[in-house]
Amino acid sequence: MHVDLNLLTALDALLDESSVSGAADRLHLSQPAMSRTLSRIRQATGDEILVRSGRQMLPTPYAEEVREEVHRLVTRAQSVLTPSAQVDPATLERTFTLQCNDVVAGALLPRLAAALADTAPGVCLRLLAEGATTADELRRGRVDIQIGDTAPDHADTRSTTLFSDRLAAVGRHDLPHDPTTWDGFASLAHVVVSRRGRTRDRIDDLLDTQHRRRHVAFTVPTLALALGAVAAHPLLTVAPETLTGHVLPAHLRAYPLPGPTPPVPAVLAWHARHDRDAAHHWLRGLITTTLTPAP
Repeated sequence: MHVDLNLLTALDALLDESSVSGAADRLHLSQPAMSRTLSRIRQATGDEILVRSGRQMLPTPYAEEVREEVHRLVTRAQSVLTPSAQVDPATLERTFTLQCNDVVAGALLPRLAAALADTAPGVCLRLLAEGATTADELRRGRVDIQIGDTAPDHADTRSTTLFSDRLAAVGRHDLPHDPTTWDGFASLAHVVVSRRGRTRDRIDDLLDTQHRRRHVAFTVPTLALALGAVAAHPLLTVAPETLTGHVLPAHLRAYPLPGPTPPVPAVLAWHARHDRDAAHHWLRGLITTTLTPAP
């Protein structure tokens, strides 16, 4: 029996996207072509795979059962067929997509821009902000590398911790209360950085242990917006100390928190299909060297 292994790649995309149009975009196909491919998959498996429910498409029980196995097979095939030859950055012409928050981007880009210009002028780096959802862009193939504070929990993703940072309070020099004490820290209004608009984070857990609460005046999606707010008014925000220090203007400073907090790791993650990709390995090394603080 002749089996078209391209159907596995299409099936993996369809199950991950639960959408014909989404799978088509991901595989750079037209929607009619993706629909024809779904018909071939249905014929090969004897199962509908995706069925319409209102405005959505839902996977069948069979599709749910084979989802992870299909993804493992596609990942393994990509790894086997990916050349592991050495790469010359000077002649490399490729676009990579990196996803991280603005704190990491602000620390990484100024240093990485110089390194790429000198050693790999043909490389284009697309930077994406963290999404408002927990969608796994690595598994979907939309992102090559992610940098965050947690390691992905899928078996087909890889990660390494670049370093661990500590949190610090950031505010003006003329604050009316001392943020290095619990009373002063809780007395000041806060700006919380959250891409999802959450008003509570690990700082509130820390305050709970001291039987204190804070007033959150603003939630903003980026550190840049938070720094603008605390520069204009006697407010506080909390951010990673090492990654933030270089962007603080002269009228702002970092204050140590009143008590110890768990370290905040910087975790670099990628999908297993890139394990043998020499160009990808080179970029991971360059990012690691660029972002890791000197001892």
